[in-house]
Amino acid sequence: MSLFRRIFSSKSKSDQKSKERHLDDRSKYMPEIDLPIDESFMINFKRNGGKFLYCDDENEVSDSFDKILLENDWYEKDVCCFDIALEHKFSGFNLNYVKSISASFFFATCEYLIADNGSILVSSNQLREKKLTELPDNFVILASTSQLVKSIGEGLKGIKNKNKNSIPSNITTIKDFEPQKEKDFLSYGNSSKNLYLLLLEDL
Repeated sequence: MSLFRRIFSSKSKSDQKSKERHLDDRSKYMPEIDLPIDESFMINFKRNGGKFLYCDDENEVSDSFDKILLENDWYEKDVCCFDIALEHKFSGFNLNYVKSISASFFFATCEYLIADNGSILVSSNQLREKKLTELPDNFVILASTSQLVKSIGEGLKGIKNKNKNSIPSNITTIKDFEPQKEKDFLSYGNSSKNLYLLLLEDL
């Protein structure tokens, strides 16, 4: 049973928070250990400021997407999306799919989820030739647990193996999910995004 399933099983919120605090405490105060990649990703992704919604199946993906739209008042708004399959899959949400960077949010899949630093690996398959700074500040990314890998190197190797005839360009990682950090000189040059990860269990 994956860490995601254990944490998001039907237990009380206080139990879930207790487990999450335990993970955070362990990551801060204990010596580094070789954590399972799902646990490592979750700790690092949360530390980067990311928000994820774990989904057991496609119905939960739709429910979670609906909650994101409601929370941010994104219904009937423009959404920047370059993926026709995503447009068809989420066509029932009364959204206006556009290619404009002035949209309320950017909606995409990803290549891999990187456990070592809690980042999301994307390429021209998702971004086309746009730079992260040219896209909306709000991101919603749809991914599955089978896309978890340990390192960026492993992710790059996976991209190469999947695209032997034509390796995508514009390969980059998103790893800063707290926009307020843009004012911090230590984050200079990074593109912060308010990011929601819809994570589908498929293992």
